[in-house]
Amino acid sequence: MASMQRQAAGEKSRAEKNQTGNSHPAKGQSDKSQVQVIARAATILRALEEESAGLSLGQIAQRVNLARSTVQRIVAALESEKLLIAASPMGRVRLGPAILRLAASVRSDFVSLARPFIVRLSNELHETVDLSTVRKDHLIFIDQVTGSQRLRTVSAVGESFPLYCTANGKAYLSRLDDAAIERLIGRAYEARTPKTLTRIDALLSDLKSARKTGVAYDREEHTLGICAAGVALHDQLGNTVAISVPVPVQRFHAQHALIAKRLLATKAAMETHIGATAA
Repeated sequence: MASMQRQAAGEKSRAEKNQTGNSHPAKGQSDKSQVQVIARAATILRALEEESAGLSLGQIAQRVNLARSTVQRIVAALESEKLLIAASPMGRVRLGPAILRLAASVRSDFVSLARPFIVRLSNELHETVDLSTVRKDHLIFIDQVTGSQRLRTVSAVGESFPLYCTANGKAYLSRLDDAAIERLIGRAYEARTPKTLTRIDALLSDLKSARKTGVAYDREEHTLGICAAGVALHDQLGNTVAISVPVPVQRFHAQHALIAKRLLATKAAMETHIGATAA
Protein backbone atom coordinates (compact mmCIF):
# COMPACT_ATOMS: atom_id res chain seq x y z
CA MET A 1 0.00 0.00 0.00
CA ALA A 2 2.82 2.40 0.92
CA SER A 3 4.56 1.49 -2.37
CA MET A 4 1.42 2.36 -4.36
CA GLN A 5 1.11 5.69 -2.54
CA ARG A 6 4.74 6.54 -3.31
CA GLN A 7 4.20 5.63 -6.98
CA ALA A 8 1.07 7.80 -7.21
CA ALA A 9 2.89 10.71 -5.57
CA GLY A 10 5.74 10.36 -8.05
CA GLU A 11 3.38 10.36 -11.03
CA LYS A 12 1.62 13.46 -9.66
CA SER A 13 4.95 15.21 -9.21
CA ARG A 14 5.99 14.38 -12.80
CA ALA A 15 2.64 15.62 -14.12
CA GLU A 16 3.03 18.91 -12.25
CA LYS A 17 6.54 19.33 -13.65
CA ASN A 18 5.31 18.65 -17.17
CA GLN A 19 2.53 21.22 -16.75
CA THR A 20 5.03 23.77 -15.41
CA GLY A 21 7.48 23.08 -18.19
CA ASN A 22 4.82 23.52 -20.89
CA SER A 23 3.51 26.81 -19.49
CA HIS A 24 6.37 28.93 -20.83
CA PRO A 25 6.03 27.95 -24.51
CA ALA A 26 2.29 28.62 -24.30
CA LYS A 27 2.96 32.06 -22.82
CA GLY A 28 5.54 32.78 -25.51
CA GLN A 29 3.08 31.82 -28.24
CA SER A 30 0.44 34.07 -26.66
CA ASP A 31 2.84 37.03 -26.52
CA LYS A 32 3.83 36.48 -30.15
CA SER A 33 0.17 36.34 -31.19
CA GLN A 34 -0.59 39.59 -29.35
CA VAL A 35 2.34 41.36 -31.01
CA GLN A 36 1.13 40.10 -34.40
CA VAL A 37 -2.35 41.51 -33.78
CA ILE A 38 -0.87 44.90 -32.86
CA ALA A 39 1.27 44.90 -36.00
CA ARG A 40 -1.73 44.04 -38.16
CA ALA A 41 -3.82 46.78 -36.53
CA ALA A 42 -1.05 49.30 -37.24
CA THR A 43 -0.94 48.14 -40.88
CA ILE A 44 -4.70 48.67 -41.19
CA LEU A 45 -4.45 52.17 -39.69
CA ARG A 46 -1.67 53.07 -42.13
CA ALA A 47 -3.77 51.80 -45.04
CA LEU A 48 -6.48 54.29 -44.07
CA GLU A 49 -4.11 57.26 -43.92
CA GLU A 50 -5.22 60.05 -46.29
CA GLU A 51 -8.42 58.09 -47.11
CA SER A 52 -10.96 60.68 -46.02
CA ALA A 53 -13.81 58.77 -47.71
CA GLY A 54 -12.75 55.57 -45.99
CA LEU A 55 -12.28 52.04 -47.33
CA SER A 56 -14.43 48.92 -47.30
CA LEU A 57 -13.32 45.79 -45.45
CA GLY A 58 -12.58 44.15 -48.77
CA GLN A 59 -10.42 47.05 -49.91
CA ILE A 60 -8.50 47.03 -46.63
CA ALA A 61 -7.98 43.27 -46.84
CA GLN A 62 -6.58 43.63 -50.34
CA ARG A 63 -4.23 46.45 -49.37
CA VAL A 64 -2.83 44.78 -46.26
CA ASN A 65 -2.87 41.24 -47.68
CA LEU A 66 -4.95 39.74 -44.88
CA ALA A 67 -8.08 37.58 -44.86
CA ARG A 68 -11.29 39.61 -44.79
CA SER A 69 -12.41 37.83 -41.62
CA THR A 70 -9.17 38.85 -39.88
CA VAL A 71 -9.60 42.44 -41.02
CA GLN A 72 -13.20 42.42 -39.79
CA ARG A 73 -12.19 41.32 -36.27
CA ILE A 74 -9.40 43.89 -35.99
CA VAL A 75 -11.55 46.70 -37.41
CA ALA A 76 -14.29 45.90 -34.89
CA ALA A 77 -11.79 46.18 -32.04
CA LEU A 78 -10.41 49.47 -33.40
CA GLU A 79 -13.96 50.84 -33.78
CA SER A 80 -14.73 50.02 -30.15
CA GLU A 81 -11.79 52.24 -29.15
CA LYS A 82 -12.88 55.03 -31.56
CA LEU A 83 -9.63 54.60 -33.51
CA LEU A 84 -11.84 53.90 -36.53
CA ILE A 85 -15.37 55.08 -37.28
CA ALA A 86 -17.96 54.34 -39.97
CA ALA A 87 -17.45 56.41 -43.11
CA SER A 88 -20.64 55.35 -44.91
CA PRO A 89 -23.75 53.20 -44.44
CA MET A 90 -22.17 50.70 -46.85
CA GLY A 91 -19.56 49.52 -44.36
CA ARG A 92 -16.63 51.77 -45.19
CA VAL A 93 -14.48 52.89 -42.27
CA ARG A 94 -12.01 55.73 -41.75
CA LEU A 95 -9.68 57.00 -39.06
CA GLY A 96 -11.60 58.03 -35.97
CA PRO A 97 -11.39 60.89 -33.45
CA ALA A 98 -9.15 58.99 -31.04
CA ILE A 99 -6.38 58.53 -33.61
CA LEU A 100 -6.75 62.16 -34.70
CA ARG A 101 -6.33 63.32 -31.09
CA LEU A 102 -3.21 61.21 -30.77
CA ALA A 103 -1.83 62.66 -34.02
CA ALA A 104 -2.57 66.19 -32.84
CA SER A 105 -0.72 65.46 -29.61
CA VAL A 106 2.35 64.27 -31.51
CA ARG A 107 2.24 67.36 -33.74
CA SER A 108 2.03 69.58 -30.67
CA ASP A 109 5.01 67.75 -29.18
CA PHE A 110 7.03 68.33 -32.35
CA VAL A 111 6.16 72.02 -32.42
CA SER A 112 7.40 72.28 -28.82
CA LEU A 113 10.57 70.38 -29.75
CA ALA A 114 11.25 72.57 -32.79
CA ARG A 115 10.39 75.89 -31.18
CA PRO A 116 13.79 76.63 -29.54
CA PHE A 117 15.58 75.89 -32.82
CA ILE A 118 13.47 78.20 -34.97
CA VAL A 119 13.58 80.93 -32.30
CA ARG A 120 17.38 80.74 -32.34
CA LEU A 121 17.42 80.83 -36.15
CA SER A 122 15.15 83.88 -36.19
CA ASN A 123 17.37 85.65 -33.66
CA GLU A 124 20.47 84.87 -35.71
CA LEU A 125 19.01 86.18 -38.96
CA HIS A 126 16.57 88.79 -37.56
CA GLU A 127 14.06 87.34 -40.01
CA THR A 128 10.76 85.45 -39.80
CA VAL A 129 11.06 81.65 -39.63
CA ASP A 130 8.18 79.32 -40.57
CA LEU A 131 7.63 75.68 -39.59
CA SER A 132 5.32 73.66 -41.81
CA THR A 133 4.13 70.13 -42.43
CA VAL A 134 3.12 68.42 -45.67
CA ARG A 135 -0.49 67.43 -46.37
CA LYS A 136 -0.78 65.78 -49.79
CA ASP A 137 -0.01 68.51 -52.36
CA HIS A 138 0.03 71.41 -49.88
CA LEU A 139 1.95 72.67 -46.89
CA ILE A 140 0.30 73.75 -43.66
CA PHE A 141 2.07 76.25 -41.39
CA ILE A 142 2.19 74.89 -37.83
CA ASP A 143 4.40 77.50 -36.16
CA GLN A 144 6.12 80.81 -36.85
CA VAL A 145 8.61 83.11 -35.20
CA THR A 146 8.26 86.69 -36.43
CA GLY A 147 11.45 88.51 -37.34
CA SER A 148 12.61 91.72 -35.72
CA GLN A 149 12.96 93.70 -38.97
CA ARG A 150 10.48 96.52 -39.52
CA LEU A 151 9.86 95.26 -43.07
CA ARG A 152 9.09 91.57 -42.60
CA THR A 153 6.83 88.78 -43.83
CA VAL A 154 4.11 87.15 -41.74
CA SER A 155 1.77 84.22 -42.54
CA ALA A 156 -0.96 82.78 -40.34
CA VAL A 157 -0.42 79.48 -38.55
CA GLY A 158 -2.84 77.00 -40.12
CA GLU A 159 -2.63 78.63 -43.55
CA SER A 160 -1.88 76.30 -46.47
CA PHE A 161 0.38 76.87 -49.48
CA PRO A 162 1.15 74.91 -52.68
CA LEU A 163 4.30 72.82 -52.89
CA TYR A 164 5.48 73.87 -56.35
CA CYS A 165 6.00 77.60 -55.73
CA THR A 166 7.23 77.80 -52.12
CA ALA A 167 10.71 77.23 -50.72
CA ASN A 168 9.54 74.80 -48.06
CA GLY A 169 7.34 72.98 -50.58
CA LYS A 170 10.16 72.64 -53.08
CA ALA A 171 12.47 71.43 -50.30
CA TYR A 172 10.01 68.59 -49.75
CA LEU A 173 9.63 67.88 -53.48
CA SER A 174 13.41 67.70 -53.88
CA ARG A 175 13.38 64.60 -51.65
CA LEU A 176 11.06 62.76 -54.08
CA ASP A 177 11.95 61.26 -57.43
CA ASP A 178 10.64 62.86 -60.63
CA ALA A 179 7.87 60.29 -61.16
CA ALA A 180 6.59 60.75 -57.59
CA ILE A 181 6.50 64.52 -58.07
CA GLU A 182 4.43 64.18 -61.22
CA ARG A 183 2.00 61.81 -59.51
CA LEU A 184 1.63 64.20 -56.59
CA ILE A 185 1.21 67.58 -58.30
CA GLY A 186 0.81 66.87 -62.02
CA ARG A 187 2.63 68.53 -64.92
CA ALA A 188 1.14 72.05 -65.06
CA TYR A 189 0.54 74.56 -62.27
CA GLU A 190 -1.28 77.80 -61.60
CA ALA A 191 0.80 80.95 -62.08
CA ARG A 192 0.77 82.77 -58.75
CA THR A 193 3.10 85.48 -60.12
CA PRO A 194 4.87 86.10 -63.44
CA LYS A 195 7.86 84.26 -61.94
CA THR A 196 6.02 81.04 -60.98
CA LEU A 197 7.36 77.87 -62.60
CA THR A 198 4.22 76.51 -64.23
CA ARG A 199 5.57 73.42 -66.05
CA ILE A 200 7.06 70.30 -64.56
CA ASP A 201 10.20 70.40 -66.72
CA ALA A 202 11.11 73.86 -65.37
CA LEU A 203 10.33 72.77 -61.81
CA LEU A 204 12.44 69.61 -62.06
CA SER A 205 15.33 71.63 -63.46
CA ASP A 206 15.08 74.00 -60.50
CA LEU A 207 14.97 71.10 -58.04
CA LYS A 208 18.34 69.76 -59.24
CA SER A 209 20.09 72.48 -57.25
CA ALA A 210 18.00 71.76 -54.15
CA ARG A 211 18.90 68.08 -54.36
CA LYS A 212 22.59 68.94 -54.44
CA THR A 213 22.65 71.59 -51.72
CA GLY A 214 19.71 70.58 -49.51
CA VAL A 215 18.24 74.09 -49.76
CA ALA A 216 15.33 75.11 -52.01
CA TYR A 217 14.39 78.64 -53.05
CA ASP A 218 11.26 80.62 -53.86
CA ARG A 219 12.28 83.60 -55.98
CA GLU A 220 9.04 85.63 -55.95
CA GLU A 221 7.22 82.57 -57.30
CA HIS A 222 4.42 82.61 -54.73
CA THR A 223 4.23 86.32 -53.88
CA LEU A 224 5.86 89.24 -55.67
CA GLY A 225 8.35 91.04 -53.47
CA ILE A 226 8.97 87.97 -51.26
CA CYS A 227 11.75 85.39 -51.65
CA ALA A 228 12.47 82.46 -49.34
CA ALA A 229 14.84 79.60 -48.63
CA GLY A 230 13.75 76.30 -47.11
CA VAL A 231 14.93 72.89 -45.94
CA ALA A 232 13.01 69.67 -45.23
CA LEU A 233 13.49 66.98 -42.59
CA HIS A 234 11.54 64.26 -40.76
CA ASP A 235 9.85 64.50 -37.37
CA GLN A 236 9.89 61.74 -34.73
CA LEU A 237 7.36 59.65 -36.68
CA GLY A 238 9.00 60.06 -40.06
CA ASN A 239 6.57 62.70 -41.35
CA THR A 240 8.08 65.43 -43.51
CA VAL A 241 8.32 68.91 -42.02
CA ALA A 242 10.00 71.99 -43.42
CA ILE A 243 11.67 75.14 -42.11
CA SER A 244 11.71 78.24 -44.27
CA VAL A 245 12.87 81.83 -44.02
CA PRO A 246 10.80 84.29 -46.10
CA VAL A 247 12.52 87.63 -46.75
CA PRO A 248 11.56 90.77 -48.67
CA VAL A 249 13.36 90.73 -52.01
CA GLN A 250 15.29 93.90 -51.09
CA ARG A 251 17.30 91.96 -48.47
CA PHE A 252 17.22 88.46 -49.86
CA HIS A 253 19.88 88.59 -52.56
CA ALA A 254 22.55 89.92 -50.21
CA GLN A 255 21.67 87.45 -47.45
CA HIS A 256 20.64 84.23 -49.21
CA ALA A 257 24.02 82.49 -48.70
CA LEU A 258 23.95 83.19 -44.94
CA ILE A 259 20.30 82.14 -44.72
CA ALA A 260 21.05 78.85 -46.47
CA LYS A 261 24.03 78.17 -44.20
CA ARG A 262 22.05 78.80 -41.01
CA LEU A 263 19.09 76.76 -42.27
CA LEU A 264 21.32 73.75 -42.88
CA ALA A 265 22.92 74.15 -39.45
CA THR A 266 19.48 74.35 -37.81
CA LYS A 267 18.31 71.27 -39.70
CA ALA A 268 21.39 69.30 -38.61
CA ALA A 269 20.92 70.34 -34.98
CA MET A 270 17.25 69.35 -35.02
CA GLU A 271 17.96 65.98 -36.62
CA THR A 272 20.60 65.27 -33.98
CA HIS A 273 18.16 66.21 -31.23
CA ILE A 274 15.33 64.12 -32.72
CA GLY A 275 17.68 61.15 -33.03
CA ALA A 276 18.80 61.51 -29.41
CA THR A 277 15.23 61.72 -28.08
CA ALA A 278 14.16 58.70 -30.13
CA ALA A 279 17.06 56.53 -28.93
